[in-house]
Amino acid sequence: MTLFDRVFNGNDYNYERTVAAIDQAIATYGEAEPVAYPGTAYNLPCYYSITGKKINNLGELKAALENDIKPMMTRNPRLQDAFDSGVASALCAEFLEVLKYLHGAEPYAEPEMGFLTDAFVRNLGLPLVTGDIPGVAVIIGGAENPAETVELAKSYQAQGILVTLTGASIRHCHEAGMNLGEGVRVVPLGYEDQSVIHVVSVALRAALIFGAIEPGDTKALYAYTMNRVRAFVNAYKSLSDEIVSYGAGAIQLGFPVISNETENMFRVPKSLIQQLDTSKWNATSLEARDIKLKITKIDIPVSYATAFEGEIIRRGDMQVEVDGSRVDCFELVQTKEAAEVEDHKIEVVGPEIDEIPVGSKISLSYTIEVAGKAMQPDFESVMERKIHAWLNCIEGVMHTGQRDMIRVRISKADFEAGFKFRHLGEVLYAKVMSEFEAVADKCQVKIVVDAEQNKALRAHANEIFNARDARLASMTDESVKEFYTCIMCQAFSPSHVCIVTPERLGLCGAVSWLDAKATKELDPHGPCQPILKEGCQDERLGRYDSMDEAVNKYSHGAVEKITLYSLFEDPMTSCGCFECICGVEPVSMGVVITCREHAGMTPLGMTFSDMASMTGGGVQTPGFMGHGKHFISSKKFIAAEGGPGRIVWMPQLLKEQMRERLDATALEMYGVENFTDMIADETVCTEDPEELLNYLSEVGHPVLGMEPFDM
Repeated sequence: MTLFDRVFNGNDYNYERTVAAIDQAIATYGEAEPVAYPGTAYNLPCYYSITGKKINNLGELKAALENDIKPMMTRNPRLQDAFDSGVASALCAEFLEVLKYLHGAEPYAEPEMGFLTDAFVRNLGLPLVTGDIPGVAVIIGGAENPAETVELAKSYQAQGILVTLTGASIRHCHEAGMNLGEGVRVVPLGYEDQSVIHVVSVALRAALIFGAIEPGDTKALYAYTMNRVRAFVNAYKSLSDEIVSYGAGAIQLGFPVISNETENMFRVPKSLIQQLDTSKWNATSLEARDIKLKITKIDIPVSYATAFEGEIIRRGDMQVEVDGSRVDCFELVQTKEAAEVEDHKIEVVGPEIDEIPVGSKISLSYTIEVAGKAMQPDFESVMERKIHAWLNCIEGVMHTGQRDMIRVRISKADFEAGFKFRHLGEVLYAKVMSEFEAVADKCQVKIVVDAEQNKALRAHANEIFNARDARLASMTDESVKEFYTCIMCQAFSPSHVCIVTPERLGLCGAVSWLDAKATKELDPHGPCQPILKEGCQDERLGRYDSMDEAVNKYSHGAVEKITLYSLFEDPMTSCGCFECICGVEPVSMGVVITCREHAGMTPLGMTFSDMASMTGGGVQTPGFMGHGKHFISSKKFIAAEGGPGRIVWMPQLLKEQMRERLDATALEMYGVENFTDMIADETVCTEDPEELLNYLSEVGHPVLGMEPFDM
């Protein structure tokens, strides 16, 4: 039997059982029964990506199987035919999986996750762009020794790689007590082999969401997944013909398959790699996918990786907790002269963790003092915002908040491993010196574990924070001479360019004007470049000759001109990483805003995923715009159309997040108090624009006094 035979046999097996499953579903529910995955605007994402067609019901699903998928399953003994047949087999898997969700069923329970929503894909955008997730590992099956499977998964996790599991690998990791889920980037798809399609779906949606690939353009689609989605497959023997056929589909997408299977398997250079020594799979996979890791060695007794950023430490699992809402604590970065800093000095004032009773809430602060010829006070707040991610990357440590309202939990497991407070200092020192090496020549960290001292130190820290806030509040787009580009997302969205200003942060929410300025200092030829404000054509729209030239240059000619403050006239492009998206609501002549965290419907008759599918990928979509959360409260938010006073609907959770800032802006701009309460949310209406208009009339919303949009 040849490798071709195995692929084609896998095709036959998948096709026959898909036919039977669809026929059974039609017999139960009828051909008109709706078919869709939950939490996506892309219908059946793999089929839609490859064919450009959407399927609405079981009758159409059956027709698609017969008319589109079956013809792809040739039996010609050529590699390209095998790859095409593999894609067809994968589409059968997508059809089989979607049948599990018929009639609103929820087919997966922990530890399995099944289908991964659009929100999951978008949450991956920024870490994939920044390299925090350098690749995606797909582990199929498990080793004869379960500990070997666990070791492989943990090795990828420790490198920050997103790990997806199917079959025995889930059981091995789950039974070993390994923490699984999106938060720790080890994602158990399902015990059935066909569940592997859910990670394929993520890769293909990335092409649509971030790359603006046209559905049905398979040449561009496969080029995108090969060049921009650094995924690979590790498949343990013995492999069924079904899995072999999926492997052929993976290779078509550019994902190499590494396996220890030898029966009727033949090497395909750079695509199908036989590696019998599974202890070498990690190194073999990274080499095959050309994944280069940037590793900073940190002297701590537990693992350190971006995969632990979402780890939750429950109360029963914590050794100690720092809680800024109950005790005095803070985190602060300060610029010092070189003579004032002893490099790599980590000082702990007060008791160490092994001297404190388990479960205690303690007062703790850490002050990072940095010296360097290029170091500037403006970089202090940039470094402070990084602390959240830096400490969360420690296995067994959870950090939330910032400044003097932080919460830090250290787990019992870390304590048992020998983790001490000084290790927090080791992490902070290592990350400052590696990520800010262009400006930091020396660094020292002082950790204080003493309530009396921290009371006075916190008061002093707040004086510094207040002085910074006063300066930032006075910093406007008019007060600076230059804005900055940000093209970090071009790794996934090649034509997207952000223009970052003091009053308009990057649409991902992670890059402020000061962040962009610091990035330029750290990497002079990097993604953030200054643009002088020259050739102002229209101050109201925010149109400048220099901005047009910059976006034309950095989008490689894909975008010719933009405005900074308009929703309709050449709005800024969106990449897909945006925190929020706004769209025109034509009945009230206002704008509706929703965010990634809100999966529900909006008065536009669209969810976040639906709205996001209309923009993103570096295209301009007048009337729709991706943006960061804090831009909502900026006086420059759609300023050309009247500003934040146009906002008529937001989800409750977003309203609460933005309330204080948005109310202050509205009071200053329109003389309206408690403006956020005038904005409708899902408790008022979800889909009916007339209900929305009635509510706006009842509360006297300022949008009703504005001129209609010039659409």
